[in-house]
Amino acid sequence: MPKIVESAEAALDDLLFDGMTIVAGGFGLCGIPEKLILGTRDSGVRDLTVISNNAGVDDFGLGLLLQTRQIRKMISSYVGENKEFARQYLAGELELEFNPQGTLAERIRAGGAGIPAFFTKTGVGTLVAEGKEERVFNGERFIMEMGLFADLALVKAWKADTKGNLIFRKTARNFNPIAATAAKVTLVEVEELVAAGEIDPDHVHTPGIYVDRILVGTDYIKPIEQRTIRTESV
Repeated sequence: MPKIVESAEAALDDLLFDGMTIVAGGFGLCGIPEKLILGTRDSGVRDLTVISNNAGVDDFGLGLLLQTRQIRKMISSYVGENKEFARQYLAGELELEFNPQGTLAERIRAGGAGIPAFFTKTGVGTLVAEGKEERVFNGERFIMEMGLFADLALVKAWKADTKGNLIFRKTARNFNPIAATAAKVTLVEVEELVAAGEIDPDHVHTPGIYVDRILVGTDYIKPIEQRTIRTESV
């Protein structure tokens, strides 16, 4: 049964160790596990491999773990909004495994589904294919990609019940549902917790069988990564 905890520190207690692999939900700054990331930073754990679409921005999200040099390697798709991410990579201070975005999503999904590897056309004939097994199916070339499975998943949901059944809100659904399945232990922070049975089973995005601990967060910042305002013509 999922365990309700009172703080990020309690959620992460006895789970963190140097050199571990963490998969984190979120896309840009949308749907990121803010409190659990802060708790990870404050724990001082080091040499992390982090699987995430990106690494937040310089002063928020996973970018905070880059500032403190707690991440050794990123398995990501996009680095464009984080100058420190780019600086560390270009300086040879950070390992980076680049993935096409859809490939990264499928690698996480496959890991959660117990699929060790799969073949895809994405990246054939490019740098992405270097060093990877290639096969021909129906006259077309495919490369093999490995599934991803982490020691720990950090997930942000909108609502959970006390059994751990989750609902994600709109675009915050992004990488969170697949991240929740792709780790030995899954921690979820939510904005609202309700009693078991209050969520319509047809509305559940991730069933509670995947969830180990739940943190009810407060005072979420939810910054907007890129704000664009249209000027109405006069």
